[in-house]
Amino acid sequence: MKEEKMTPRLASTARALWLIYLSLTAACAFAYWLFGMEPFDAIAHSLSTVSTGGFSTHDDSLSWFHSSQIEGVAILFMLLASLNFGVHYYAIYRRKPLHYWEDIEARSFLILVLVIVVVVGLMLRLEGSYHTLPPSLRDASFEVVSVITSTGFATVDFSHWPDFLPVLLIFVSFIGGCGGSTAGGMKVLRVVLLFKQGMREIRKLIHPNAILPVYLGRHVVDQRIMNAVWGFFAAYTLVFVVLMLLMIHAGLDQVSAFSAVATCMNNLGPGLGKVASNFQEVSSLGKGIAIIAMLLGRLEIFTILILLTPAFWKD
Repeated sequence: MKEEKMTPRLASTARALWLIYLSLTAACAFAYWLFGMEPFDAIAHSLSTVSTGGFSTHDDSLSWFHSSQIEGVAILFMLLASLNFGVHYYAIYRRKPLHYWEDIEARSFLILVLVIVVVVGLMLRLEGSYHTLPPSLRDASFEVVSVITSTGFATVDFSHWPDFLPVLLIFVSFIGGCGGSTAGGMKVLRVVLLFKQGMREIRKLIHPNAILPVYLGRHVVDQRIMNAVWGFFAAYTLVFVVLMLLMIHAGLDQVSAFSAVATCMNNLGPGLGKVASNFQEVSSLGKGIAIIAMLLGRLEIFTILILLTPAFWKD
């Protein structure tokens, strides 16, 4: 598990994290400029990439540039921005580059991205959308990284991809990036702990008297942490269902309502159906629901829900 503190003083930690963030942004802007962007485009897109915001100076997003090098830069810095900035600190300040692989959340995130890219790339090739494998892997790499990091850049419209691929990418957005990053979603570490807890329960059914703690690396996860993760997952699911029902009431079909709430709560951007490109066709009520969903997703639900609890306002 990650160390409790990066530096003894909070101010020093904040300064180190800001320097890392600014350095990533500057390096991203330089790389964009090096591979053909105008200085304004390079700066604007670097700010949007490292913040995993996804805004572009062009309606066609990064597909406007028709450059595999620019797409490669975007993939690299979207991934870096979606790793825990504490991991960046230990890798850079403590000169421990292997910490990127030693950290279980970062390792799980990178492996997950690789697996999904391969699956999507192969499906695109087998379904006949691409005649050769390299172009399918190129588009799969960019779209998968853009979606899982909640950035939302686009080079193709994945909502028109065949088979289950559009829905798979929406589900991928629920995972998001690592904790302590700029990415949205539920965060990789929570998903890892949920998976480990699920596997423990299966083993408990086989060996009901066994003591089977959940491990994260070499450390046993405290049961209070597991309870907090399950509590977050339950709250996330409940809020999602309620917002989706409200979106349907606001006039969207089931697919559009599902993806609209998913893309808002996960701070992604693109969706499916009527919200594949934008929310222009969504009613005023639907847009209001989307605003609430975005706030709940960005502040990770509990921050908003606690404000609605009467006990919070008592002296």
